[in-house]
Amino acid sequence: MPKMIVSIDGVVIKEVQLTKDRTTLGRRPYNDIVIDNLAVSGEHAVMQMSGADVFLEDLNSTNGTYVNGKAIKKQQLHNGDTVEIGKYKIKFVNDGASDHFEKTTVINSGAVVAPQPVQPTHALGNAAIKVMSGAAVGREVPLVKVVTTIGKPGVAVAAITRRPHGYVVALVEGATKPTINGSPIGTEAINLHHGDLLELAGTQMQFIQQ
Repeated sequence: MPKMIVSIDGVVIKEVQLTKDRTTLGRRPYNDIVIDNLAVSGEHAVMQMSGADVFLEDLNSTNGTYVNGKAIKKQQLHNGDTVEIGKYKIKFVNDGASDHFEKTTVINSGAVVAPQPVQPTHALGNAAIKVMSGAAVGREVPLVKVVTTIGKPGVAVAAITRRPHGYVVALVEGATKPTINGSPIGTEAINLHHGDLLELAGTQMQFIQQ
């Protein structure tokens, strides 16, 4: 049977079983759930049962009714929802419905989430920076870390970051901006594609992705 557990500052002050089709909540003594506090309107809200479902409706209260931190006008309550009125928190408990909601959640999330962790690994593959000029010409630097910095401190430094969708490059420091395919790189991240040419502190490099 659904019930409402009323608490303030973490201390439970009352529990009320929802046995009627219509249960009222407010400051006036004739309400089914009485909360004697000026933040609560005389007739603040009402809970209506429709079969196994419970709907909470705000009765144009002065300070509003919140469910899980969001202001509502009328909303169906689910097991574990927290209703907030002023400083009072009212937890909605409906043990009979909890199994249904938990199983539905597991099935839905499992079907959607399960394939996702595999995708980034296949999409990215291996990547490296190949030096095209200067003393280290021909050298390849594998991009095995989440962030790889390249360049000369004090002159120009850029960072290549691995993200789920691919690699991006951005300027970290330096008065002389590096370029990608001839276009200057700023502090905003730019997507890298296989074959892109980078020039940084007078050295040319190529982004390679397999």
